[in-house]
Amino acid sequence: MLTVIGEALVDEVVHPGKDPVPHVGGSPMNVAVGLARLGHPVQFLGRIGKDAYGDMVAGHLRSNSVMVPLVPDSLPTSVARAELDANGAASYEFALDWTLPALTGPDGAPGFMLAATTLLHTGSIATMLAPGAEQVLAAVTAAHPSATIAYDPNCRPSIIADVAYAREQAEKFVRLSDVVKASDEDLQWLYPGVDPKESARRWLALGGTQGPSVVVVTQGGAGPWAVCAAGEVSCAVPEVDVVDTVGAGDSFMAALLSALVDRELDGAQRRGELRELGTAALAEVIGYAARAAAVTVSRAGANPPSRAEIKA
Repeated sequence: MLTVIGEALVDEVVHPGKDPVPHVGGSPMNVAVGLARLGHPVQFLGRIGKDAYGDMVAGHLRSNSVMVPLVPDSLPTSVARAELDANGAASYEFALDWTLPALTGPDGAPGFMLAATTLLHTGSIATMLAPGAEQVLAAVTAAHPSATIAYDPNCRPSIIADVAYAREQAEKFVRLSDVVKASDEDLQWLYPGVDPKESARRWLALGGTQGPSVVVVTQGGAGPWAVCAAGEVSCAVPEVDVVDTVGAGDSFMAALLSALVDRELDGAQRRGELRELGTAALAEVIGYAARAAAVTVSRAGANPPSRAEIKA
């Protein structure tokens, strides 16, 4: 079982003089859907409300074969509203509620929803926004002795504007993670004036022998770059006609994790093997993830590919 913890929300896009057009969103939720479309059993742990938007989110997850064990709560489903002016420029308003029930037992051990997890992914707003961020950190800490941990900061400066706080939160999760993916924009914001690759190298060393085995930096059209104990690799991105880049990073993350699971590198018992991953294998992994992201940017919205759609 793979587990994704994080936010699900509805993006409302409002064109001048028109009614809002809602779209299901949220970086972790997109990763969960991406993993399911690639054939993995996955559950999504995130809150939604007892409202029409909550029904929309739950329906989207279930229609993509993602398990949704948490029941809706009494708070409204989170909304990100983008108001477009006549020139297409957007101004954003957020109505976000990020709370979670405890996912750990009184002794700090994994609760029943985490007990069978071999890989846990989290990131984005879920790891930054109180009060839910502390529950996420507790869940990651509890799962670490038995599961591979994956993290993507996917920074949202318009929501979490305090860069010092965001950096501190990111580093807490990096220390507990086995696989980390960040965009060059994330790293430039978190560490101003530092080459993103140098920041990734520092993250690789951040937890010592307990920290990440792989850190990947996505660079848009320049292609992904990654570092592991064996060295550094990069690859080009496939040439496609770009419709939009919505959800591309999430599709990349899902395919990155899928490729590692396909190699049977999930689960804490495989942590040593993951740390020994060679550069040739890492290049194949990020190449696969880049091809998945290329499919997503070739069509509108956060629409991750199936396994059959990722060309060799």
